[in-house]
Amino acid sequence: MLVLTRKQGQAIRIGDDVVITVTQIRGKGSKALVKLGIIAPPGTKVLREEIMHEVAREMDLAKDPAFDITAIQDKAKGE
Repeated sequence: MLVLTRKQGQAIRIGDDVVITVTQIRGKGSKALVKLGIIAPPGTKVLREEIMHEVAREMDLAKDPAFDITAIQDKAKGE
C-alpha cells in the first residue's frame, strides 16, 4: 500500500484519467474528517468500500434459494 500525505487543495493522480483532490479537512487526529473530490472517466466505478461490501453481501443473499422468487411463487400456487 502506498501511503501519501496531502494538504487541502492538493491532489493525487492515478494513471492518466483519475484525480483525487483533498477538498476539506475538519478536526484533528483520529477524529479528523477528510473530504475527497474524485474526477474519473464516465463508466469508472467509484464506491465507498463499505458500500461495495454491502452490495456484495446483498448479491450473495440473492443467490440463496430461500430468496428464489419463482420457487416462492410456485409454492404459493401449490405447484
